[in-house]
Amino acid sequence: MKNKKKCPVCKALKLVTTILGIATGTLFVVYFLNLDQKLLAWAYARVNEIFDRKEVDIKF
Repeated sequence: MKNKKKCPVCKALKLVTTILGIATGTLFVVYFLNLDQKLLAWAYARVNEIFDRKEVDIKF
């Protein structure tokens, strides 16, 4: 059997296509399930827990 070598350009194109496909798929899942908004809501709640415990210097 002959050892078949791929050209470097073909390897690079395959790598770029694979990376773009994975990135597109990941972004679609995040968008479809609204994960970015859920993460921000969770972080906002944690930040409010931290800052609600602090004393206030100025009261209006």
